[in-house]
Amino acid sequence: MPREIKEADWKVLRRLHPLALDRFCERVLAEIGSVKHDDARSFHQRYLDIFEIVERRDREMARIFDNLKRTNALTMLAQMRSQGLLMEDEYFSLSPETRGAIELLQGTRIKPEQTAP
Repeated sequence: MPREIKEADWKVLRRLHPLALDRFCERVLAEIGSVKHDDARSFHQRYLDIFEIVERRDREMARIFDNLKRTNALTMLAQMRSQGLLMEDEYFSLSPETRGAIELLQGTRIKPEQTAP
């Protein structure tokens, strides 16, 4: 499996990175909003729950989005894909080789040597 992606796919990732990050943040804010408006919990409990969400999601955001480098691109794309942060048309704008590498990283593609009898 190649360690770096093609130039065209790198350009796609650089375009998609801020879009996927924004989708991630939208989800986090929606999660926070549901906790904020949960009147069954005290204000203090809601605060603690929101604090925990922010800490957990911040670590997740760093794991997915930090270090935008070509050597990290395939892993980053695989994580974005597994989190549902890429739209189908965005995913299919990547080359077949890159999509194959992403599927291998996600464990959703059978390696050719695995199909031998």
